Amino acid sequence: MTRVAIFTDEIGWHTRQLQAALRARGAQGRCVDLADCRIDLTAGWHGLAIPGFGGALPDAALVRGIAGGSFEQVTKRLGILHALRELGVPVYNDARAIERSVDKSMTSALLHAQGVPTPAAWAIESQAEAERLVMRESAAGRALVLKPLFGSQGKGLVRVGCVDGEHMPLPPLSGFGQLAYLQRYVAPLHHVAGKDASSHDWRVLVIGGTARAAMQRVSTHWIHNVAQGAKVVRAMLTPELAHVAQRAAQALGMDYAGVDLIPTASEPQVLEVNGVAAWQGLQRVTDFNLAQAIVDDLLERRLGGATAQAEQGARRA
Repeated sequence: MTRVAIFTDEIGWHTRQLQAALRARGAQGRCVDLADCRIDLTAGWHGLAIPGFGGALPDAALVRGIAGGSFEQVTKRLGILHALRELGVPVYNDARAIERSVDKSMTSALLHAQGVPTPAAWAIESQAEAERLVMRESAAGRALVLKPLFGSQGKGLVRVGCVDGEHMPLPPLSGFGQLAYLQRYVAPLHHVAGKDASSHDWRVLVIGGTARAAMQRVSTHWIHNVAQGAKVVRAMLTPELAHVAQRAAQALGMDYAGVDLIPTASEPQVLEVNGVAAWQGLQRVTDFNLAQAIVDDLLERRLGGATAQAEQGARRA
């Protein structure tokens, strides 16, 4: 039987969905916290200790979550993923892809280098230099969004510069790790004019290089994350939307990705790319099982023949 390590710091709906999808393919998914894994050169030829796998390595690994911690702790957890990849274990998404997406400044730089439409962005350590940038953008009538470099779910976002006709200064960077990651604000295209007008962005799930599902996140607020109260609405996955999302996932080398895009008068622009994407909201407006699509891609594209053997064994059993 193919054994897959589901690396997660939280067992819940997503891990249950993945385990069920693996069972449907005659494989087994075991949830493991990377914090509990060790580099142990006495553990075997590979030097890794992965709880639940004895002295062996998993056949594949699927990364669902990495707990926060000190710089040293996170480095070691990513190091486990790097080591598994070097040892020949398919890691979905691997540490390189996760590093590219969790660091929003690296995401912006890679998207820009590959010609993927994305708002102008800056990563600046100097408070004074960042303030000068905000002043220049504000003088030109533009707003910027100050984001935590490693943030998620729309938490901690602040608009600065020219906001609703008034200048909003840059706050102290002490609350942002002494780093200003600034992304030029893209004004939403409102569905209805007026004070309470709603607008939307898109979340597109790309699996194995192909955009598979999309939803609109609709809100009267300028932040469209579901965790911040946005409503999930079924969306048509147009060729243009799929093309931009697929290019974004490819630019970051991802097996699967949640790509956040915002409409503009010309073309959708990529705001963020999530390497450990949640899909519970998207599943509510999608007619097929997204966890099964992820597992199928992992087993068929990344494991190939081993999966066929496992399924044959499951059928014989």
